Amino acid sequence: MNRSRLGWSVTSGALAILFLFPLLWSGWASFRTGSGFGLENYDRLFTSDNGIRPMHVVNSIVVSALTVGGTLFVATLGGYAFGRFRFPGRDVLFLITLAILMVPYATILIALYVLLGWLGLEDTLIGLSLVLIMFQLPFSIFMMRNSFEAVPRELEESAQMDGCASVGTLVRIMLPAVRPGLITVGLFAFLTSWSEFFAPLILLNSTDKFTTTLAVVNMRTASHGSIDYAALEAGVVFMAVPCLILFAFMQRSYVRGFTSGAIKG
Repeated sequence: MNRSRLGWSVTSGALAILFLFPLLWSGWASFRTGSGFGLENYDRLFTSDNGIRPMHVVNSIVVSALTVGGTLFVATLGGYAFGRFRFPGRDVLFLITLAILMVPYATILIALYVLLGWLGLEDTLIGLSLVLIMFQLPFSIFMMRNSFEAVPRELEESAQMDGCASVGTLVRIMLPAVRPGLITVGLFAFLTSWSEFFAPLILLNSTDKFTTTLAVVNMRTASHGSIDYAALEAGVVFMAVPCLILFAFMQRSYVRGFTSGAIKG
């Protein structure tokens, strides 16, 4: 038993070092200057011509908020329908939804760019958010479907006996019961949309529409196009801080929702 615990401890410690080392190294490098340590890299990050501007942070917040809200709304309704109702073709439709996960999203971005142009949403934060929501839905619907299926049917039947319709049952009974699943889906959608690079790179053309990720990557000096790696490391830390804070506050619900959604179904 002791050897088993020791093995788990060593493995967990090695994995922790493996995953934390890049972030710790980025934090160290972001404060490293030619004369020692300081905030010079962060100063260049926010004051250089191609650095981060308040509008870039606002753009990222808007895209993340729209993505999280849209993902939660659609995934909740879809997961509730797949998990609690019986209708013809339900299992086939669910499998088709999951099959989208097998399509690399990078291969359809150009087609989506053309489609957004037809809809008048080209080079807009709303268009980008819709694309990110679409990418999140297969996994999110899967998680919410399994979360709803884990709720005892007696709760739903009791609410229906008290006169609650399907919508009332969903809002009053089911949503509080699947709160960990909602937090998991919302946090996962935020982490993805906040740090997404490739989709904004393809779908956004105007610099005033850039998200923080694009602004960080765009950090270059005027000397032969060389990259200011120290300022880039500061940008990486700046981008990681909100994610770390959210995960620190919601890690218990995140783990509970993820494990229940992964085991059930």
